[in-house]
Amino acid sequence: MIDKQLLKFVAAEKKRQKEGIELIPSENFASAAVRSYLSTEFVNKYSEGYPGKRYYGGNEVVDEVERLAQERAKKLFGVPFVNVQPYSGSPANLAVYLAVCKPGDSIMGQGLTAGGHLTHGHPVSATGIFYTSHQYGVDPTSADLFNYDEILKLALEHKPKLIWVGATAHPLQFNYKKFSEIAEKVGAVLAADISHIAGLIVGGAHPSPVQHVHIVTTTTHKTLRGPRGAMIMVTQKGLDAYPDLPERINKAVFPGLQGGPHDNQTLAIAAALAEASTKQFASYAKQIVKNSVTLADELKKQGMTLVGGTSQNHLILVDLSPQMGPGAGIFMQKALDAAGLTMNKNTVPGEKSSPFYPSGIRLGTPAATSRGMKTGDMKKIGIFMGRVLKEIKEYRLPTDKEARLLLLKKYTEMIAHNAAIKKIRTEVRAMAKKFPLP
Repeated sequence: MIDKQLLKFVAAEKKRQKEGIELIPSENFASAAVRSYLSTEFVNKYSEGYPGKRYYGGNEVVDEVERLAQERAKKLFGVPFVNVQPYSGSPANLAVYLAVCKPGDSIMGQGLTAGGHLTHGHPVSATGIFYTSHQYGVDPTSADLFNYDEILKLALEHKPKLIWVGATAHPLQFNYKKFSEIAEKVGAVLAADISHIAGLIVGGAHPSPVQHVHIVTTTTHKTLRGPRGAMIMVTQKGLDAYPDLPERINKAVFPGLQGGPHDNQTLAIAAALAEASTKQFASYAKQIVKNSVTLADELKKQGMTLVGGTSQNHLILVDLSPQMGPGAGIFMQKALDAAGLTMNKNTVPGEKSSPFYPSGIRLGTPAATSRGMKTGDMKKIGIFMGRVLKEIKEYRLPTDKEARLLLLKKYTEMIAHNAAIKKIRTEVRAMAKKFPLP
C-alpha cells in the first residue's frame, strides 16, 4: 500500500532540507548507507538482553551485529567497554545515574542556562528530581569559561557522587584534566557527555576525555553522523577504579530502563562507526571546526556578541541581548527560519529571560559541512544573518504576557511579508541548491 499522505510529508521535508541550510548544531545528515540499514529486516526482531544472553530465540545474527558495533566503538574511541543499546542520549545519561548513584545522592553538572544539558541535573529533569543536584556555571572572564576554583569549592561543599563534564551549548573545548582533578579530590565518578563532539573527537579535531574520566556517554546522530541512538562507554580508568562498572551499566540499561534494543538502530550505528574510522571522516571533522571558526568571525564582523568570543568546536552561541535586550532569541529564530537558515533560540550565561523566550541563538556547522560547504560559504551565511538582524533589531520582547503574544503575532506577519527577508530567502535557496543532500 502506498500512503500518499505520508509520501507528501516526506517530499515536503526533503524540499525544506534541500532548499534551506540546517545550522542547528545537534543535527546532521546521515549517509544513504546508514539510513538504508534502518529499514532492514532487523526492524522486525525482539532481542531483550545482551549477546549470548537473550530472553528470546532467533538472535544469533543480532548477537553478531551487536558485538560488531561494540568492537568498532571500542576501537574508535579507545575504551575497553561499550553498551550500544540506549535508545537516545537522555536515557543513556539516566542509565549512568542508575548505575552509580542512589536516589537522593548529590550530583553536579553544568547548568542549563550556562550551556549544560537537562540530564546533567536540571530541576525539571528526572536527574534533578530524583537526585540532589548542584549546578556549576560559567565565568565569562575565564579563558575557557570555567572557574575551576569555584567548581572545586562547590564539589568540596556537596561531595557529589557523580560529576558531569560536557554540554549542549558550549562553544569552547573542554579541559578534561581539570575536571578530573576536581573529581578525584572528592572521590566522585566523572562522566563525560560528548554527544555534541564525538565526531570531532574521533576525527582528531577535539581532545578526547577517555584518559581522564570513568564514563563516556554520547549520542550517535550529531557530529558522529549516524542514526539516532546512543552509547555508554567505560574507560580503562573507570574499569580500574570500579571493576564492576560495565556490569552495572548493562543492568541499568536493561532491565533497569529499557526493554529490547532497536536492532535496526544497532546495525546503523555499526555502519556509522565504520564511516567514522576513515580518513575522509577525519577531514570532515576538521572542516567542521574550520567552518565554525570562520562563521564565528563573520558574525562578530556583523556586530553580534559571541559567548566565549569565538568557536573552538562545531558550535556558536550568540548573545543578542546587547543588541535587542532580553528574550531576543525568539525574534532571530523566527526571522532566520523565514530566510531559510534553520537554528534554535537558546539561553545564554546570565540569562535574564526564560528558556522559552531566551536571549540568544545556537548554531553550528556539522550539517552544512556534510553538504560540502566550506569557509567561503560560511562567510556568506554570516552576512545573510547580519542582514536579517538589521531588519529586526528594533524589536524588544515585552514583559507583559498579553502584550508579548500580541507583538509576536504582529511580528510573525511582518516577517512573512518583509521584502528584504524574502530576498535573502531567495539567495539562501539558490545557495543551498548548489550543495546536494548526502
